[in-house]
Amino acid sequence: MRDLVKDNSALILVMGRFGISLGFGDKSVREVCRMHHVNENTFLEVVNFVSNKDYNYESISLSSLIGYLKQAHEYYLDFNLPNIRRKLIEAIDCSGTDELAMLILKFYDEYVTEVRKHMEYENEVVFSYVEQLSQGFLNRNFTISNFAGKHTPIGYKLKELKDIIIRYYPEKNNYQLNQVLLEIILSEQDLTSHCMIEDKLFVPAVKLVEQQLKKSGQIQYTDETDSESIEKDKLEVLSDREKDIIICVAKGMNNKEIADYLYLSVHTVTTHRRNISNKLQIHTTAGLIIYAIANKLVNIEEIQK
Repeated sequence: MRDLVKDNSALILVMGRFGISLGFGDKSVREVCRMHHVNENTFLEVVNFVSNKDYNYESISLSSLIGYLKQAHEYYLDFNLPNIRRKLIEAIDCSGTDELAMLILKFYDEYVTEVRKHMEYENEVVFSYVEQLSQGFLNRNFTISNFAGKHTPIGYKLKELKDIIIRYYPEKNNYQLNQVLLEIILSEQDLTSHCMIEDKLFVPAVKLVEQQLKKSGQIQYTDETDSESIEKDKLEVLSDREKDIIICVAKGMNNKEIADYLYLSVHTVTTHRRNISNKLQIHTTAGLIIYAIANKLVNIEEIQK
């Protein structure tokens, strides 16, 4: 195990998310995994993926991988992202007199809100579905393909934040800002890797279980949801920022007007609109207006004639 970590320091985070503590001396990977009650195959496949080596999702234990993903969510939401915020406040002038600094902090806070909703949805909906799947229950109104089809990367906005600070925040010899920028860059890379583990390991492994369960013929269904609750689920999948953009679209604003109104770049608005279309499977402005009215995001009187 010591040699494994020596070759790739990023594996220290992987170990922590599996609940493996340091101080394992010269023990082998198998010995360390058994000591911490970690599925060895799942650990090694995640290690291989993070290390850009060949991996095999078929040997994964879904319960072990879900435990890993939940621990990663806890790390981001309870430690990593709040820690970056504290350091960001120390590095820029957030006294209220520096408008750019306040906009940077607002950008970051809105991003963290999106990440929290993204991860809470996975914890409460997706992982619960897979846990039921492992007990032999299928839901005719939800499959892992529904999740995969609207699963979007969540690290890219940190890259955008880094670019904004580098290009527009005029500070000289600000070592604190340089340090937090480095942490933002590392977090963006880590979050990107996290999402890829979900896409390349978790989703295919769940699809395999779904297929095996259907082939077995011993299926129990847990699909009491009706069309109204399905629409509610779709609404809950949207971030607050995405809802804001739908409201603006319904009121007749173009992308430039939306960007100015919400203090975003036009590129970010375009990305949000693409994500909204993928999540809702609505690809026209008229469709978004109808969606906004039906889900009480706007009143019909607010629609531009």
